[in-house]
Amino acid sequence: MSCWRDVLAGVSQVIQSQNIKMKKELGPTDWLDQIEVIISSCDEHGITTFMNRRGSEIFARVGGYQLIGKSMIDCHPEGSVQDRFVKLMESQKFNCYTIERKGKRMLIYQTPLFKDGTFVGYNEMILPIPETMPHFVRS
Repeated sequence: MSCWRDVLAGVSQVIQSQNIKMKKELGPTDWLDQIEVIISSCDEHGITTFMNRRGSEIFARVGGYQLIGKSMIDCHPEGSVQDRFVKLMESQKFNCYTIERKGKRMLIYQTPLFKDGTFVGYNEMILPIPETMPHFVRS
């Protein structure tokens, strides 16, 4: 029994040393700039408050990081897309849909943000959808 206890203690030390090493190498939000997912946030008025690296790259032609502090509503094309964004802001509800642009499919995942029960904005994630992707049904 003590043999297993020694092995588990050794494994625990290795994991702990790796976690400490990772914490030194990566800050708690550094992963946001390493994933190939666009992440942006806006406040309750639709003003962009955050954009990760991938978002800045994709939206470089319209300003990239310079969009922070600007209206997200104005970043959307006028007409139905802009109207949908305004309605989403008013509804303060979750929204999810897919789009296709230049032959690439993407999942748009929008979640309202609340602080102490008060609506404070939205978080949007845009995830690329591979051409073929396995689907698993779990019970």
